[in-house]
Amino acid sequence: MSLNNVLDINDENFRLSNFSERYESNVRTYSRDFPAVFHRAKGSVLYSDTNKPYLDFFSGAGALNYGHNNPVLKEALINYISKDGISHGLDLFTSAKERFINSFVQYILCPRNLDYKLQFTGPTGTNAVEAAVKIARKYTGRKNVISFTNAFHGMSLGSLSLTANPKKRKGAGVALHDSIFMPYDGYLGPDIDTSLVLKAMLQDGSGLDKPAAIIVETIQGEGGVNTASRSWLRKIYQIAKELDILFIVDDIQAGCGRSGTFFSFEEYQIKPDIVVLSKSLSGYGLPMSLLLLSPEIDIWEPGEHNGTFRGNNHAFITAETAISNFWATKMFSEDLSNKIGFFDNVLDELQREHPEIGLRGRGLFRGISFNEENIAGKVSAEAFNHGLIVETSGVSGHILKLLPALTISQRELQDGISIISDVLKKRGK
Repeated sequence: MSLNNVLDINDENFRLSNFSERYESNVRTYSRDFPAVFHRAKGSVLYSDTNKPYLDFFSGAGALNYGHNNPVLKEALINYISKDGISHGLDLFTSAKERFINSFVQYILCPRNLDYKLQFTGPTGTNAVEAAVKIARKYTGRKNVISFTNAFHGMSLGSLSLTANPKKRKGAGVALHDSIFMPYDGYLGPDIDTSLVLKAMLQDGSGLDKPAAIIVETIQGEGGVNTASRSWLRKIYQIAKELDILFIVDDIQAGCGRSGTFFSFEEYQIKPDIVVLSKSLSGYGLPMSLLLLSPEIDIWEPGEHNGTFRGNNHAFITAETAISNFWATKMFSEDLSNKIGFFDNVLDELQREHPEIGLRGRGLFRGISFNEENIAGKVSAEAFNHGLIVETSGVSGHILKLLPALTISQRELQDGISIISDVLKKRGK
């Protein structure tokens, strides 16, 4: 059946969403929250097919830290494609992969005194989490993995077992095994140090079998932009070290500069046994994920874990370009630090104007909390009507999650917060 027989695509009233609304699965979400047909994008602005501009505080759920169609990355990708560069390479040696590994080791790992093996998994974050848990179990010979309340680690069965959101867990349709949830920092209130709960439960007689690993997000994105304090995370890390439990940091959303430094755990002065990266690793929104393993943990047999699309060479090109052009010098990091300071001030001013809100997160990974459920969703919807794309998070959707690109201008940061402020003022009337 021809598409022309379904809808007249030459009709001036035709919109691409007619196809999506009629034929795409009910599982879609973001198109419901942001009901427009987007046609092009540049920097921190998306344009609909009617050419309406939308300021982007969403950044592809954190996959576009350098904005849309970053010109430096685009030029490198176009140049590579024009020369018939390898696009699909499985785990073959390619010049694109060699360049990425060299830059990643030289500009990311070495300056931070980190020694890791690199494992390229399937292209999504959940693929990398699955690999991390799998190797942790193989290395230790243990099954259980400890995760935390409000955690989100992915939607495939292994990573979903470590995800706390009940609605997402229900979608599995089967029992989710071999995971244990412990209270995240602040989950039991500001006066209870939940690291002590974990330490007590890991002692003999608790009934809790010694786990293979502890996996943690330094900033819980989907869970509500909850942020681990330095003291709490270091205590969790020390518990893992003392008891010979592997320590995994899921840096899929908080990493690649989102928190202010390339890795979100840098200021905590810890060295995870395993680090999971994805989302903005490619720098251009291209699918790519990566596992960083302490060398002694890399006990895989050849082919024991693989994936057809673990060699996305286009992603290697843009990822390497992002590293060598942005992270290789201090200029980008210094500019990012200044931008974060400006954003902090703008958000503080917003809170002074609207004392009913709370602020969460750090870097350019921030949350605005509301005391009532559904308010964040209404603010997001109204902000969209005024040309701002900003999503919600948290189990009850009570957090407005701000993920502007690291390359956004201070003027655009101010404009986005001004839209949110105007929406809050109108709601208060």
